Amino acid sequence: MRYRLFLLVLLLQVSYTFAQVDTITSPKITTTANMIGIGHTNVLDDYLSNEKYRGAELRFISMTEKYNPIKRLTFQRLFQVDASMPTNNSETGSNLVGMMNYSLGWYYNWNFLDGDLRVQAGGLVDMNLGGILNTRNGNNAGQVRAYVNIAPSAAVTYAFRMWERNFSLRYSIDVPLFGLMFSPNYGQSYYEIFTRSNYDHNVVFTTIGCAPSMRQMLTLDFPIRKTTLRIGYLGDFQQAKVNGIKSHIWTNGVVFGIVKRFQIKKII
Repeated sequence: MRYRLFLLVLLLQVSYTFAQVDTITSPKITTTANMIGIGHTNVLDDYLSNEKYRGAELRFISMTEKYNPIKRLTFQRLFQVDASMPTNNSETGSNLVGMMNYSLGWYYNWNFLDGDLRVQAGGLVDMNLGGILNTRNGNNAGQVRAYVNIAPSAAVTYAFRMWERNFSLRYSIDVPLFGLMFSPNYGQSYYEIFTRSNYDHNVVFTTIGCAPSMRQMLTLDFPIRKTTLRIGYLGDFQQAKVNGIKSHIWTNGVVFGIVKRFQIKKII
């Protein structure tokens, strides 16, 4: 009898405890997108060769956005890695190209059309590291590409319904304003830089005048069953002329991937 009474009291206590449990939904909306990009790239670096190299590029893109509708602020984290093996016009030589990009951005948001249209404006810190290897060269076979930029950034997102489903169209653009870039000087070898420690203006302050670059993306999010897919266009145009060396990597491509949106719930 005492054992049954003890169990009854215990069950009542557990029921009372669970009755006090509640959840609070965070106002922050997190959007993650993982995408694959396939495109055409045009590469020039006259430290290695005066020829332009063209070919296919493969890219992976991971983007995370945290939007706070109360403060109207968005934090964005973007990571990209791409690889290509373009060839020259005569197809007698090729470049091995690989780049990594990591950027952190902050935006203020304006909402229009009852929240269906969102305009974002802000800026980001854009960090890039990679290199180019020319398979034909004996001397000066490779070129390191390392630079960081401060870039004004903007985006416009329009949400709409069609065929009783939710769609989202988004356009974003980043234009580097100024930054720092590593570059050998004209005629200087990497042996002189790293073995003999002969510094010759190898860290260069860049502006939009000597490094006019742009990255833009136009995407459409659409649902298929319970999954949101993304498809779109990517234009990434990075170029510079510093230390007497002209270089560019221009890429046009298509992207496709999966998008997830969620809000965090806290149990109290």
